[in-house]
Amino acid sequence: MATTDSDTLNYRGELFAIGAQQAPFLAAIAKNSKRTAAWTFPIALPWALSAAAQTTQSEDTAAAEGTPTDTTIAQDTNVCQIQKYDVEATLKKQSLAGQFSGLNVDGFGRGLTGIEFQKMVGLKQLAVNADYSFLQGSYTAESSSATNTTTRGLKNAITTNTVAAGGLKLQKTMIEELIREMVASGALWGDMAFLGNVFTLQTLDDIFGFSPMSRTEGGTNINRIFVAGGPGAGIPILFDPQMPTDQAYIVDLALCGPVFCPVPPTMDEVNQSASYAANGLDVAYYQKGTVAAKKGGFLYMQIGLDYGAEEMHGSITGLATSA
Repeated sequence: MATTDSDTLNYRGELFAIGAQQAPFLAAIAKNSKRTAAWTFPIALPWALSAAAQTTQSEDTAAAEGTPTDTTIAQDTNVCQIQKYDVEATLKKQSLAGQFSGLNVDGFGRGLTGIEFQKMVGLKQLAVNADYSFLQGSYTAESSSATNTTTRGLKNAITTNTVAAGGLKLQKTMIEELIREMVASGALWGDMAFLGNVFTLQTLDDIFGFSPMSRTEGGTNINRIFVAGGPGAGIPILFDPQMPTDQAYIVDLALCGPVFCPVPPTMDEVNQSASYAANGLDVAYYQKGTVAAKKGGFLYMQIGLDYGAEEMHGSITGLATSA
């Protein structure tokens, strides 16, 4: 961990985060957040009916004792993972709030570079990392305290309904095939979304977009698609920069949600709220004791993804990543 010291300069001006800093999928499912008191948690109890058939019987057969049918139930699980972000700044650095480098012009705000700025960055980083984990995370089960458990994301969760693109650009026939597979699996069409990266969404726009003739305007920006067999209200489009570049998902957001294993609050938080003391926190900041001329701590959360039954979602894999 690097300590923020007085060599890290203060500047005036507005702060801009550069790069793919958004976490749209996490934001879309945040309303479905849950809490767990166990590290490994259940996400679905899948079962299935037999294939539909004309299973008739005669009166005599129906009057006789039959053979009971035993429907078996499985249990799907996922696991929490630890996300931690350390921050630290020297006391001297914290004291230099009024000392600036570069252009020092009146009317322009002060850019934070001390520990409060580092904490803000840490919260955003936790969110982006969770978003990436929920989309692309691999699964590592809990074993011992030395095990780095990792939550299973949609990339590795979706196995039943999947269409291989074979390196081709996204095509309407691929989406239609995926819809057929999802219908066969009993998709609920609750709160659907088509997830993709920017190239995939641009290709989607080429497929479904229709631009009326105009001398002054051109182009389309499709934000919902309608596919026969899919939900009657259509499927909204959700861009996420953390998506795999060669994949696209159709996801039932109603079945997805972050799962937090609450962490103990600090004494300050306990004093502020009895609820914190009783229920813990989803994300906490723990301040270190002052043992040297610096102050700091770490942001900490324990989080996993509940995606319900993976059969309710679908994926298109092996897509072309450029024109």
